[in-house]
Amino acid sequence: MTASTQVSNQITSGSDCTAAFRAAYENRYTWEPDFGGYQGRCIWEQDEKKVEGSFVVGADLKATVTGVADEEIHKALASQLWEVAIHRVRRSFEQTHGANTFSAGDTDAVGTEVIVGGKNEGDRYRIKANVVTMVHRHIHGTVVTIFTESTTDTGSGYLSRSYTSQYADPATGAAKGGISRFTDTFVPLARVGPWVLSERVVETAAHGDTPAGRQVFRFEDLAPLA
Repeated sequence: MTASTQVSNQITSGSDCTAAFRAAYENRYTWEPDFGGYQGRCIWEQDEKKVEGSFVVGADLKATVTGVADEEIHKALASQLWEVAIHRVRRSFEQTHGANTFSAGDTDAVGTEVIVGGKNEGDRYRIKANVVTMVHRHIHGTVVTIFTESTTDTGSGYLSRSYTSQYADPATGAAKGGISRFTDTFVPLARVGPWVLSERVVETAAHGDTPAGRQVFRFEDLAPLA
């Protein structure tokens, strides 16, 4: 039995679980503060359509995509790069959660529920073996719920590999759009790091009049900025 499993098993419902949640938070993979940026080719595929371009993610984490004329595809590629980069920013537990409290709820197959109080009251997480396995957060008038199903171990923290995402109305709980399933492949840049996204497959279920869809984002010829 691992140490992380032992900690998880010792969490009782209603107890303060700040230490366990902090351990899972700090186990996420993030880039070093001196991250210098990287570049490469970007490819978008859907059905029989394929579009290629180039991109740069700067040290400031801003993503620039060139060579893609279609505005929606351009936006989609830039959005994926930005989303990945923003989640690699290293912020201390105190910076992110210093104004929150954490108490344990029930424990199921997904993990132990972490109930948030304080500034972000209403948010919830689940943790298991030092991994945040569920996120339920209120963001800009919408609730997003993410379940992590598998991870990539970088040796310096974990990255979510396969996970689902669902947006909902915070008042009614009604779904906003179909559930999306993500499958991410990360590779160490120049074989030594930092770890960056090389492929993301997004499969979205049908919802209302919107049909199911599948998009593939590939990032190739990856190289650090000089």
